[in-house]
Amino acid sequence: MAGGWARDGAVSEQIEASIEDELKRMQARPAPVGDSLTHCAECDEEIPEKRRVAIPGVKLCVECQQERDRQKKIRGGINRRGSKDSQLK
Repeated sequence: MAGGWARDGAVSEQIEASIEDELKRMQARPAPVGDSLTHCAECDEEIPEKRRVAIPGVKLCVECQQERDRQKKIRGGINRRGSKDSQLK
């Protein structure tokens, strides 16, 4: 299904390209290094052993990591839609 001047499958290709870009960005993030801490670097709560084993080099407890993840950094993206509105701005 295509709309306007787009060829068949163009929308699916755009979605797949966006997903691929995001996966590449996530894989490029540096992994924790060094030994895992026994207590969180921010709140000093104990980090469960299962978390320390699952994520080598972990420095934050689950709650602090979730809070940090919520504070996403705004980053520029590529407008793959190519809508008329985006072209007029």
